[in-house]
Amino acid sequence: MTSSPTLAEATHVLKSGGVLAYPTEAVWGLGCDPNNEAAVIRLLAIKQRPVDKGLILIAANLDQLRPYLDLPALPSERLAEVLATWPGPHTWVMPAHRQAPRWITGAHDGIAVRVSAHPIVVALCLAFGGPLVSTSANAAGAPPPRTRGEFDPGLLAAVDGIMDGDTTGLARPTPIRDARTGAELRA
Repeated sequence: MTSSPTLAEATHVLKSGGVLAYPTEAVWGLGCDPNNEAAVIRLLAIKQRPVDKGLILIAANLDQLRPYLDLPALPSERLAEVLATWPGPHTWVMPAHRQAPRWITGAHDGIAVRVSAHPIVVALCLAFGGPLVSTSANAAGAPPPRTRGEFDPGLLAAVDGIMDGDTTGLARPTPIRDARTGAELRA
C-alpha cells in the first residue's frame, strides 16, 4: 500500500487496476477503474459486497459519465433537475446505457452517478481521464470512516494507495435520488 501517493502515482494505481482510498464529501471512499472488471471485483471483495447491488460512479463533469448513461431516456426537465445539483454532493440513479458494465450496474437498469465538487475527487477524475467507482471505504455493514484514523486496518492493508486529504464535512453520505421520478432512495 502506498500512503499519500502523488496525483500521478494515484493515476498510475488506477490505470494499473489498483484500488485507491480517498476522501469524498462525507466519508472516505474506495475507487477504481469502472471499466476494469478485475479491479471492480477486487474492490467488492475488499468491501465484502455482492456485485448485484451495483456501484456509484463519481466524476469531474457530466461528459465523463456520458458513455455509461442513456441520457435520451431521461426527459429534459428531469435532466435539468439533476444538472442543477451538480457539481455537488448529490447522487442520482440515471438510466444506464445498454453497454454499461454489469459489474457496475449490478441487477439494475439504472446507474448511480455523481459529479463531485470535492477537489481531490475532481483532480483524480481529471488526471485519470474518466469517472471512478466510488463506494464507502468500509466492509459491508460496518460504519464508513469519516477520517483517515477511523479506517479498519485490514481494509487499509488491502488497498494500493491512500490519498491525503479530508472529507468536506457533509454530515451523512450523499443523498441518492431516482432521476426518472425524483424519488429519494437514500436520505
